[in-house]
Amino acid sequence: MPKRFSKEFVIISVLMFVVIASGLDLYTDLAHGATDSHILKETFILLLSAALIIWILYEQNLQSVEIEKLKQELEQHDMNQNGVSDYVQGARKQLSEVIARQFTDWNMTASEKEVGWLLLKGLSLKEVSAIRDTLEKTVRQQASSIYKKAGLNGRHAFAAWFIEDLF
Repeated sequence: MPKRFSKEFVIISVLMFVVIASGLDLYTDLAHGATDSHILKETFILLLSAALIIWILYEQNLQSVEIEKLKQELEQHDMNQNGVSDYVQGARKQLSEVIARQFTDWNMTASEKEVGWLLLKGLSLKEVSAIRDTLEKTVRQQASSIYKKAGLNGRHAFAAWFIEDLF
C-alpha cells in the first residue's frame, strides 16, 4: 500500500510555497518602491509562514521522540519478562494463546488483531497509531470494528472480557 502524504507534509509544502512567493513578491515590491504598509504586510505573511513551518517541524520532532520512547518501553517490557517466574510466564503464554484464538473466532483481520493486542497492553489510540504509523482515525475505526465483532461496547469491556472471571 503506497504511503500517503501526511497532513503536516501538505501544510508545510503550502507554507513553503507561501514563503517563497512572499519572498519573491517582497523582493520585487522593494525594487519597485511599494508602500511601507504593503511591505510590512508581505513581511508579516512571510514571517508568520516561516514560524508555522518551524513550529510544525518542532512538533513532529517531539512526536518522533515520543514514538521512539514508546517503542523502547515496549521492547524493555518484553525484555523484563525474563525476571518473571516460570509459572507466571506459562500462564501469560496460555492467556496469549487464548486471546489469539478468540481474535480468530471473532474473525478479526490481521490489522485488527495487532490493534487489539496493543489496546490490551494499555496503549492509547494515539499511541497505537504512532506505533503502527497509521492515522488515529484508522485506529479508532479498527477499534470500533473490534468491539463490534466481539459484541462489546468499548475498550474497558474488551479488556475485561479476557480477565473478568479470574478474580
